[in-house]
Amino acid sequence: MTAVPHVEPPSEPLPLVVVPGMMCDPSLWAEVDFPEGHPVLHLELGKPDIGALADDLLARVSGPFVVVGLSLGAIVAFEALRRSPERIAGLCVMSTNAGAPRPEQYAAWRAMEGLVDDGRFADAVEQTLPGMFPTPRPSSESAERYRRMARAVGPDAARAQLAAQSTRRDAIDALRGARCPAVVLSGSRDALCPPDFHQVIASALPDAELRTVPDAGHLLPWQEPSAVSDALRDLLGRVRTRPTACPTRPAF
Repeated sequence: MTAVPHVEPPSEPLPLVVVPGMMCDPSLWAEVDFPEGHPVLHLELGKPDIGALADDLLARVSGPFVVVGLSLGAIVAFEALRRSPERIAGLCVMSTNAGAPRPEQYAAWRAMEGLVDDGRFADAVEQTLPGMFPTPRPSSESAERYRRMARAVGPDAARAQLAAQSTRRDAIDALRGARCPAVVLSGSRDALCPPDFHQVIASALPDAELRTVPDAGHLLPWQEPSAVSDALRDLLGRVRTRPTACPTRPAF
């Protein structure tokens, strides 16, 4: 008979560190029903370097935690995973890309940074708005909600986030070294980070579940909060039922 590994739940509920995307603040997660009993801590993205943001993420709590990231927030989570895979007990990423920046992305970020530097932050926000939603022309209510959130972030943080985007690097090797269960969420109509990006991410992670949300765009926590809530609940169930001793990966 095969021995069943002894399983114990964590002695205390694991904290969730929640990381938004570019030009997003904690209101992004307002409709998400975070699992009861787990402390929820938000990380602001105000530094111009992915490595520095990953260090901030790892310093947000002591001990193991679950990280939840959207877009740029997920990219920060990938870098934290590269640096301290043993700290991350669960990974929930959505609307993101694990690849290195492409030339056209560098050009777009430089152009947006130029607008911000010229005092045209509102124009920069308008450039990003169409890609946030399932259709290029969202409702006036949805568009204004996004504008309010971006204004709350402000031009200084947005400038830092644009600079941080340029310091990204390919994260696939980091994902392959993950020691935790993961869930990867994608909106089927996300024009910025389409579903095939997420298939690559889920394939690289050793223990990942891929979920594609029909008719959703980039801002999944707004557009489909129940799908995000369900994914978090199921992920934490997988974290609780893992063997307490994680087998060491062989070195090659």
